[in-house]
This record gives sequence, structure tokens and C-alpha cells, in this order.
Amino acid sequence: MQRNVTLISILAVLCLGLFNRCGVSYSLSGGSIPENMKTVNVQYFENIAPMVYATLSQNFTEGLKERIRSQSRLSQVNGEADATFEGLITGYDISPVAVEANSDRAAMNRLTITVKVTYTNRLDETGESNFEESFTQFREFAGTVAAQEETLNGEIIKLLTEDVYNRAFANW
Repeated sequence: MQRNVTLISILAVLCLGLFNRCGVSYSLSGGSIPENMKTVNVQYFENIAPMVYATLSQNFTEGLKERIRSQSRLSQVNGEADATFEGLITGYDISPVAVEANSDRAAMNRLTITVKVTYTNRLDETGESNFEESFTQFREFAGTVAAQEETLNGEIIKLLTEDVYNRAFANW
């Protein structure tokens, strides 16, 4: 048993050494950020959706900044950076997904948020890691949105920022 643990430990150290020689740093959160990338700029995501939730732009922008701050070693700057995130909130929709029996009221609703993100890695001369993509997430809920909207927005923002982060740094 002790011999197997030692062998596994040695193999793990060797694998980490190989990964570090490839010019990409790997973190336990699953991200792969180039070693030479030091700074990131997250620009304000304006809400242009037909239906607007007042604090959504601020909450999404800050949520993405916090995700990067907590899961990477990158320094956030306001000016020119090695990587830039910018975009728009293009969709904010509430739609019924189930109707109550003998009624015209919705028993279950769905809140959906769509964000269009442009990611630019200025260090990637080929431009292969750059993308412009829309990300959509939703949460279903019973009752009226007014009592739950803030909580639902927080949950959806968490999912969206995870998707954006993974697309930029984990190539998912």
C-alpha cells in the first residue's frame, strides 16, 4: 500500500513538471492560464435586453470580476491588459413553463438571462483563444418573480460567470 502511494506521488509530481514546461499554468480550479498572462480588464456589461432588471449590469460585471479574482492569479486593471472581457446583456426573459390546472396562471416560470461576451487574449498571436459568444442560463421558480428575482439573478449570474471563465481559461 505504501509503495503504491509513493509511486502515485512520484507520477503526480512528474506530470505537474511536464505541464509547467508547456508554458501554461494549471490550477486546482481547472483553469489553464498562460504563464505570461498577468493582467485582465473586465469592462462594464451594459444591459440592452428589452426587459431590464436595474442592477443586473453591475451585478454581472462584479460577479465576473470576483470569479476571476477568486479562481486565478490575474491582476485586474482598468486600462490595457493581457486579456479583456467585454460585452452586453442581451436577454432577460420571464416565461411560463407550466400552467396551473383549471387556471390561466403559470404554476412554474422560468427566468432566463443571456450575455454576449467578447474575450480578447492580446498575448495570443494566432487569435485562436479569442471568442465572441453568447451564454444563456435559467432558473425555474414557482409563484411571482418579485419575491425571488434578486436570488434568482444571483444564482444565474454565478452559472454564467462560471461558463464564461471556463470558456476563456479552461477551453470548455
